[in-house]
Amino acid sequence: MKIVLLAGGLGSRLAEETNRIPKPMVEVGGRPIILHVMDIYSHWGYRDFVVAGGYKCMMIKNFFHNFHLSTADFTVALGSGSMVLRPTRPLDWNVSVVDTGLSTMTGGRLLRLRDWLDSGTFMVTYSDGVGNIDLDALLKFHRSHGRLATVTAVQPPARFGNLEIEGDQVVEFTEKVRKYETWINGGFFVFEPGVLDYIPALSEPLEMSPLTRLAKDGELFAYKHQGFWHPMDTVRDRDYLDGLCESEEPPWLQFAKPIVPPIVGATQPEARI
Repeated sequence: MKIVLLAGGLGSRLAEETNRIPKPMVEVGGRPIILHVMDIYSHWGYRDFVVAGGYKCMMIKNFFHNFHLSTADFTVALGSGSMVLRPTRPLDWNVSVVDTGLSTMTGGRLLRLRDWLDSGTFMVTYSDGVGNIDLDALLKFHRSHGRLATVTAVQPPARFGNLEIEGDQVVEFTEKVRKYETWINGGFFVFEPGVLDYIPALSEPLEMSPLTRLAKDGELFAYKHQGFWHPMDTVRDRDYLDGLCESEEPPWLQFAKPIVPPIVGATQPEARI
């Protein structure tokens, strides 16, 4: 099954990094965030990736083209120049990197990948958000309802203090709340090929009319994920995720049981392309 990684956005709220590199290449735990997203899929046996690039796409192409050299140890014979690579972390991933255009929106990027996709079900997500999604359960849920599209719904932690009010009287004040605001789009989609027919143009964000029309036609279902999920939209998000990598296994790779995300003031995801 093909896994599409949307990796073409400007990442303007992370300009400290994205002025020089594309957002998917921003490092957390010493590795580009896109590799952490790919680790999630790889854990569940999904290893056929199509990266939909745009902004600074050549840097992403160069990264994967030189992946073995940059991630492996090696021995080089200086006289002849021959080299023997010794991978430190064997991977059996297939990665296609496709330049889908600098200003193309998320829906348009999928349209431009039509010829790269198989004729069956495929998955799509953003290259800057991680979560311990049970992808087998997600796919089982998608197939159970038999419609065109499934989106993973997540509940980010509340960002501000909570007031419980009765009439005009505050009956409870909690500075750090552990309630959730609402369900939002967390990426990790499962799509049937018919979803592409809902995208009218290259300039159309997936999150606008395509998903709206799918929902109106009864073709969009939500898989509710209550475990760990976090985007990387700002420097604060990057630093938070980087800190989580100090543990033996980051929470987005802990699948044994759901993990309730801590209160960290997570930002809402920016519009992505």
